Amino acid sequence: MLKSLISAFLMYSRIPMPKVEWSEKNRRFSLCFFPLVGGVIGVLFLIWQLICDRIGIGLLLRGAVAAAIPILITGGIHLDGFCDVSDAMASWGDKTRRLEIMKDSHIGAFAVIRVVLYFALEIAVYSESDDKAAAIIAVGFVLSRCLSGIAAVTFKSAKKEGSLCAFVNPAHRTITRISLAISAFCCMAAMLFISPTGLFPIVVAFAFFAYYRHFSYKNFGGITGDLAGWFLQICELLTAFSAVIILKITEVL
Repeated sequence: MLKSLISAFLMYSRIPMPKVEWSEKNRRFSLCFFPLVGGVIGVLFLIWQLICDRIGIGLLLRGAVAAAIPILITGGIHLDGFCDVSDAMASWGDKTRRLEIMKDSHIGAFAVIRVVLYFALEIAVYSESDDKAAAIIAVGFVLSRCLSGIAAVTFKSAKKEGSLCAFVNPAHRTITRISLAISAFCCMAAMLFISPTGLFPIVVAFAFFAYYRHFSYKNFGGITGDLAGWFLQICELLTAFSAVIILKITEVL
């Protein structure tokens, strides 16, 4: 279990960890611990929000640093998938061609455009978050990884090899699903405890989860590591956006 935990953090974060053998045995339960990476991001996100409130940091700097925290912790591994999927979809090719494009290590113009737009929206959303919204957003970092992990061991894979298969193939699927489902339930309970409006981000996250399956099967024949990253990035943004918007609406009403 400990080696599975370390393997998860070695793969999905840049947090210094002890070295362990990269074996299937040591990755058997790694996806169970994937949400903990989101937990670290969420804690740092909340600490930054607290610092901003205490010393009066402006909205732009607040949002910019908040948007940088997930990238600094993960090393941009999920953002890389977002860029690859953006380029693949912009090609208008068939499934085989799209999968080939995602293997290319070079970034295309469409990926640059979309990642700039992504960060512009993310910085704006984070700069508008109050205490309740920030707490829901922090939990959203964990929920998005729970859903991504569930999809990894449930949805059909588009390829027989790759970074996603390296964790899915040796995984104990039943234990992984149960563990991630319990974690997701805890996230939903936490969001609702923070505010009843937390129901809206939950609905949005699960709606996008369903769309993720449809999108992946239709355009790629299944999911890949890049698609998992694409889903996680957009799910985080949608959760944050919906949390901020619904709280703003309730304040007006």
